[in-house]
Amino acid sequence: MANEKKAFVLRVSAEMLKELERWAQEEFRSTNGQIEFLLSDALKKRRKSSGKVLPPNQPE
Repeated sequence: MANEKKAFVLRVSAEMLKELERWAQEEFRSTNGQIEFLLSDALKKRRKSSGKVLPPNQPE
């Protein structure tokens, strides 16, 4: 499956986690959803700046 999600452990400081939780709440997302959104956004920006193009079957 192309959309299969993989679980992994992410360690962050308690302070960073609290800030991410507040941010997620402000945007009506789960904390996990907020982190996924931020990572996706960062990857899009990186691809755009490096000129890399995703294959058509890949989600943005």
